[in-house]
Amino acid sequence: MDFVTRLHLYFNARLIGADDFGNRYYEERKARPGKPPRRYVRYNGMVEASKVPADWHGWLHHTEENPPPAEGYARHAWQQDHMPNATGTKYAHRPAGHLLKGGKRAAATGDYEPWTPS
Repeated sequence: MDFVTRLHLYFNARLIGADDFGNRYYEERKARPGKPPRRYVRYNGMVEASKVPADWHGWLHHTEENPPPAEGYARHAWQQDHMPNATGTKYAHRPAGHLLKGGKRAAATGDYEPWTPS
């Protein structure tokens, strides 16, 4: 399907820009009557929707009319860098006691009483 996708984008869409992850964003050249032009993302690597940064997400969903500037929007000191969803990868969060993190859970603090049938 990659060949068909490339062919479709070549004939029907124009490149708008790219993000820091290497994803490329396209917009339909000729919009359907009465509808806004469709917008597409061509992922760099594995297709995962969480790889789209917030700057481009707004543009893709027609929240923003114009694509984000090449240098990105001004950032606040409290903002963190965008991270794709890491669930199911070696970078996923594993709490203390997880089997893949040693499997040792902290001792109970005394506020837990196991249920026993009467």
